[in-house]
Amino acid sequence: MNITKYSIRGIDISGFRDMSQFVDYLFSDGDMKNGTLVAINAEKVMTAEQDKPLRELIDAAEYKYADGISIVRSIRRKYPDANLQRIAGADLWEALMERAGQKGIPVFLVGGKPEILAETEQKLKSQWNVNIVGSQDGYFKPEDRDALFERIWASGAKFVTVAMGSPKQEMWMRDCRKVYPDALYMGVGGTYDVFTGHVKRAPKAWQNMGLEWLYRLLSQPTRWRRQFKLLKYVVYHYTNRL
Repeated sequence: MNITKYSIRGIDISGFRDMSQFVDYLFSDGDMKNGTLVAINAEKVMTAEQDKPLRELIDAAEYKYADGISIVRSIRRKYPDANLQRIAGADLWEALMERAGQKGIPVFLVGGKPEILAETEQKLKSQWNVNIVGSQDGYFKPEDRDALFERIWASGAKFVTVAMGSPKQEMWMRDCRKVYPDALYMGVGGTYDVFTGHVKRAPKAWQNMGLEWLYRLLSQPTRWRRQFKLLKYVVYHYTNRL
């Protein structure tokens, strides 16, 4: 399956026409692919321009996808014939978990609060019969990291999802893959909280209009400093410097 890639500020992003195509692509060899999934949005693009280690992590990731509506609009502006949709990381995670449940793919969950992680495990098992072979909340000590890597290796997991926030989760996945490369790794941020109902996503109408970022900002006004850096991205977009 050939997937077109589009470059935004030097970052190559795979363009998928919909969620179904992306999930099928990740299982196109009959089993789940190995590698790292990284969601790309405008904030991450701008952060990577100032953060060289993060940029290196992004460049090394095998599967970069358009998680933010701004990225999709920028790709369509730069490549008028582009055929792609925004794929929200939280939705992709659920779609992959559903497919993993169907195929019996072994899954390892990392990150989140202990109680949220426990709820996530229970819901995945009851909703899609996901084969969870191990888990670890996000409150482990730095000196316990190597032991966790060994646990993941010993579990035989083929899908490892990491809820630590960016760029911490990307750095963690990079280091874990050095020990155990035989899995698909996905950074999922606050997805466990959303999946268990502890954090509400924007209503579908807001999502469809590409305003999920605004809903989050209104819900969490402290995010304004993070959003401020996007003004530079807007300049890039409208001056064709993508």
